[in-house]
Amino acid sequence: MAYEWLVAALRDTWGETDRLISSLSESELLAPTPCPGWSVRDVVSHLVGFELMLLGEPMPSGPEERPDYVRNDIGALNEAFVHERRSKSRDEVVEEFRRVTTRALSRLEALGDDEWSVLGWSPEGEAPYHRFMETRLLDSWIHLQDIRDGLAMPSDDHGVGEEVVLNRFEAALPYVIGKRAAAPDGSRVRVNISGRLARTTDIVVVDGRATAASTSGEPTLEISTPAALFWRRAAGRITARAFLEASATDVRGDRDLAGRIAEGLAIMI
Repeated sequence: MAYEWLVAALRDTWGETDRLISSLSESELLAPTPCPGWSVRDVVSHLVGFELMLLGEPMPSGPEERPDYVRNDIGALNEAFVHERRSKSRDEVVEEFRRVTTRALSRLEALGDDEWSVLGWSPEGEAPYHRFMETRLLDSWIHLQDIRDGLAMPSDDHGVGEEVVLNRFEAALPYVIGKRAAAPDGSRVRVNISGRLARTTDIVVVDGRATAASTSGEPTLEISTPAALFWRRAAGRITARAFLEASATDVRGDRDLAGRIAEGLAIMI
């Protein structure tokens, strides 16, 4: 199967989520997470609901009024899954998560190679199915960390999930720097990410367009930060101020531009 690695990564991420929530008490399921308005149980309910939708199950009705933290139609869709499950017990939450992810993995394992390339809807617009499921891996891996953070037991599970998350957010840097932060022509922004998957990315702005640099040069702005802070800001889990003022983040150069980049870095829907 062409995308066996992707199915394996989802299995690992969901399996770790299963092991974690299986160890929790009823009260721990109610712990708040970095997702506004959502508890640990709500995060799990979101993962369950989205997979049920992909399995063809009918959509539930959401709350009569959208909570303030729901900002778009995808958020409203997610909130419907969460709202429907707020009365479920710990055992019901764990069992449903286990049952639904097992079904989802079986469905993915049965796909032929051609089916992974079919274009269709995704939260990012029309995309091949493998891209959509890569986004499901990104979402699932980050939500596993949300649960850990909500329980004050961060682990930053390594593996393919972490690689997809960092690669996706690194790929968005030209858009963030050139479009959102409006870096001026001639800028060279260097982002150093430390950790297991350390990398350095130079983005240059020429004629209003930001692209990865093809030649060497001295940066006008250099931001150095650990992977854990980088992806949490890109996922909107920490504020721009928290990202820039963290003791582990070092900024050298145009601090105004650094502030605009940090603001624009939150790109996850």
